[in-house]
Amino acid sequence: MTDLASRIAADLGAAIAANDIPGAVAFVGNRAGTLAEVAVGTKGPGGPPLTTDTLFQIASMTKAVTSVAAMQLVEQGRLALDSDIGALLPALADPQVLTGFDESGAAVLRPAAGPITLRQLLTHTSGLGYEFMSAELTQWRQANPAVPGSLKSIEAPLLADPGTAWTYGTSTDWVGQAVEAVSGMTLGDWMAANIFAPLGMTETSFAFDDAIKARVAPLHARMPDGNLVAFPLHMGGGEAAEFHAGGAGLTGSSADYLRFLRMLLNGGELDGVRVLKAETVAEMTRNQIGDIPAGILKTNLPGFSSDFDFFPGMRCGWGLGFLINPEPGPDGRAAGSQAWDGIANTYFWFDPASDVAAVLMMQHMPFGEPPALAVVSAFERAVYGL
Repeated sequence: MTDLASRIAADLGAAIAANDIPGAVAFVGNRAGTLAEVAVGTKGPGGPPLTTDTLFQIASMTKAVTSVAAMQLVEQGRLALDSDIGALLPALADPQVLTGFDESGAAVLRPAAGPITLRQLLTHTSGLGYEFMSAELTQWRQANPAVPGSLKSIEAPLLADPGTAWTYGTSTDWVGQAVEAVSGMTLGDWMAANIFAPLGMTETSFAFDDAIKARVAPLHARMPDGNLVAFPLHMGGGEAAEFHAGGAGLTGSSADYLRFLRMLLNGGELDGVRVLKAETVAEMTRNQIGDIPAGILKTNLPGFSSDFDFFPGMRCGWGLGFLINPEPGPDGRAAGSQAWDGIANTYFWFDPASDVAAVLMMQHMPFGEPPALAVVSAFERAVYGL
């Protein structure tokens, strides 16, 4: 074990013990290769040990992969960043903004001020939200029920006019639908042919069959008394899902995701294989939303997610798939780093200035709870030797 891996193992092991988290897997690399692979703890309270090849539901870490898939098609001229996406995806044509509810409880809608574009979907400025972060969308959904994993489940009114606010939600699921519409392939097949196979990501897919379930870390949820209990939820909608959820549906290994991040660190290329142009990666990692603040989440379902602001007091930006911290972070990452996470407390960042890419996998909810963030902080500080 390298000095870096030993330091991460010691600090991560202490952090999970201090914060009542059963286990975590951490990978660190740079442009040249993998620097550390660490697994500490177990797959759940009293469960078997985590290993470095354990699979995880990566949830919203799927979004970055879907964004790369879309940008491959932008490079090919088959998708356009600034055209009305409703021409390709009729469900997003003529979008309506939810402004409230009348005295009878019926939703009050108005036409959006403009169309939705692919760029707005990639930057979460389309106006689309998530029900677990919006009481208004939750109320609307009660009157407009949909089966989880159905396309209808991601059809909803907007919370803001396109281009005016950062509203985290189902936008990247619709990016995945755009990939399917122009490629004629399922999202998973496009990714397999154009991202996973070229990058050697052999263990990442939308599948959730018995072979996957045998290797995946089981999801847990923290109860009000602090105990973790099994919570058998599939982020992709389960076996009955009608579509590959580009916003949440992938399962994969930490090693695979590190290869994906190292490709981005290398400007779209890994081990001599190019999947994106360098100028495309540069555009993806540039703030696209001006002074609109990004990355701040307010929960409507505390058992699912906590309120979340990874860099309190910092006005973060958003690229075409990533949160961007414009100033140095408190635990080591440099300004201009790119990051995001998943609802089951999975986290990643890549730091071009420091030549660092890092993946941290846990598998419990609520997302962003203080114990989980304490583990993230300990891991990051170990990575940078702080």
